[in-house]
Amino acid sequence: MIQKERTRILNDKNVAKGETVAYWMSREQRVVDNWALLYAQQISEDLNLPLIVFFTLTTNFPGSTLRSYDFMINGLKEVALNLEDLNIAFIVSVGEPETEILSLCQRYNVSTLVTDFSPLRIGRKWRRGVAEKINVPLYEVDARNIVPVWCASDKKEFAAYTIRPKIQSRLDLHLTTFPSLKKQKKTNISQDTTCLENSLENYSGDKSVKPVEIFKPGERAALEKLDYFITKILPGGYADKRNDPSVDFLSNLSPYLHFGQISAQKIALKAKQSTASEDNKKSFLEELIIRRELADNYCYYEKNYDNFEGFPDWAKQSLRDHTQDKRQYLYSLEQFETAKTHDPIWNAAQKEMILTGKMHGYMRMYWAKKILEWSQTPEEAMKFAVILNDKYELDGRDPNGYVGCAWSIGGLHDRPWFERPIFGKIRYMNDNGLRRRFDVESYIAKVDKYQINII
Repeated sequence: MIQKERTRILNDKNVAKGETVAYWMSREQRVVDNWALLYAQQISEDLNLPLIVFFTLTTNFPGSTLRSYDFMINGLKEVALNLEDLNIAFIVSVGEPETEILSLCQRYNVSTLVTDFSPLRIGRKWRRGVAEKINVPLYEVDARNIVPVWCASDKKEFAAYTIRPKIQSRLDLHLTTFPSLKKQKKTNISQDTTCLENSLENYSGDKSVKPVEIFKPGERAALEKLDYFITKILPGGYADKRNDPSVDFLSNLSPYLHFGQISAQKIALKAKQSTASEDNKKSFLEELIIRRELADNYCYYEKNYDNFEGFPDWAKQSLRDHTQDKRQYLYSLEQFETAKTHDPIWNAAQKEMILTGKMHGYMRMYWAKKILEWSQTPEEAMKFAVILNDKYELDGRDPNGYVGCAWSIGGLHDRPWFERPIFGKIRYMNDNGLRRRFDVESYIAKVDKYQINII
């Protein structure tokens, strides 16, 4: 049985006398270890009806690029094969979810609809629109967080230290193994994924950001990346080396987590069972569980999660007090985007993001703080950081990215520090601090190699 706390109903409709139960896949683009799909299977068994899966391709998703679209489409092609092996029909259509899902529910005579949880405004808008239009129950399942966001806290948390005990108190309850999906009886409902085949050729969004080969999309690639991390990186000194951008000592799982191609809960279970030291496990699980779920908490309870107005009041006031401070350097969005600043370290971070689709996490903090220092206003700085992060990062358009930018620029989940020009009481970083932490020249050289390999 799927834990009831992980689910909630979004409308007041009664179960209709239909012919199918449908799972509307959105944020969780995987077949294995997916609580939402498992819950839909549970309902289909209770009602003795076939289980089908819907997915809608939207042509104007905010911030979409060919890079992110390619990663998603190729992941979905693997989803189609995995569902076919289980005799579950996968129906993919093109259009706005509010209208497409209604149409699909009518076409396949759906009795109950299940979907994923997301705290971001576009997903909430879609679910709200569907819940109002359909005449059957719509259940939402938090298959992203180990502790469902509405169970972890009923308010916007101040910082990691305030949400940590709330999550930890419920981990034993929610950090469980996953049951397996059952192979379904064959039905006369056929898969319809033809639009996946030509979707990349017909893509009409931003084609300037090309796909990257460093990250292979899909569930299989995600599990291979996890296995390598658990056996090689985590026990090899993750806690000490994860903040050194000159070496590759990260999990590199964030693109797969963003697209829902792997479950954070599966990762956590594997990490806890690994042979790594307790220090390495603790360091990784803090990032994977506490920090990630704090980000979902923020985006769920704060409507301005991606702009200046979402910053803490003390930070907004402090930054406003220093808006007129003289900036030694000022750069336009185009100059930032093309890595044409005076700082070779910052330029390397921007190039790493453009070339690989993922900037090292420690560099992302420095990168965002310097955008604050070199922009006209903090409002502009947050806007620029979000635009660039969402455009180039495979894990962009994500709560972790918005919270990372807001922490760096707006003091989110942090405390006031010593006051200084431009930054006010926001925590400061400079290149000298980076040089004391790691070999900066090695990091720049590593990024240069990416460029050579791609050219």
